[in-house]
Amino acid sequence: MTRLGTVRNVPNGLTVLRLLLVPLLGWLLLRHGGDDPASRIGAFLTFAVGLVTDRIDGELARRYGQVTDFGKIADPIVDKALTGTAFVGLSMLGELPWWVTALVLVREIGVTGLRLAVLRRAVVMPAGRGGKVKTVLQGLALGLYLLPLPAWAHPVEVVTMAAAVLITVLTGVDYVAQAVRQRAAAASGPPAGHGGVAG
Repeated sequence: MTRLGTVRNVPNGLTVLRLLLVPLLGWLLLRHGGDDPASRIGAFLTFAVGLVTDRIDGELARRYGQVTDFGKIADPIVDKALTGTAFVGLSMLGELPWWVTALVLVREIGVTGLRLAVLRRAVVMPAGRGGKVKTVLQGLALGLYLLPLPAWAHPVEVVTMAAAVLITVLTGVDYVAQAVRQRAAAASGPPAGHGGVAG
């Protein structure tokens, strides 16, 4: 099978779809200064579709053996672009402090860079439970902020976002620690026959 043929599969198609959702999310969120309820609901639905397709493409790729280099590189980048657009858009509207967005983006970009560096050594660091909790909390918090909810829901939004930011930072520190340990182990020399396993 050609290299192009290995890229053309359903999981990678869903990744490309998520990439196309990024500008749509930004446009809907910022439309009319963020004050149009219909646009905010549209932004929420766009974001939700992105989260669902992210889950689906990962499961399909693993179940049917369609994990590709393109998918391993593009998938985390597109995911960060989607969530990053939501964070930046909300801060531009004044609904989320810029320090929150900056903290999350620095963590996400840093971890994505580390993940790509690790992949270059043909080593895969599987997502731990903390990473999955982070993804769920971020999705929930951003979803609440994207929706045009009444004022009484604001404390719920704030608490959920605080939990998401906390777990985001903690899992980022843990990921860096794992990368450092792997680098140290690689420097000391892996056992004979050891190799990375793609996932």
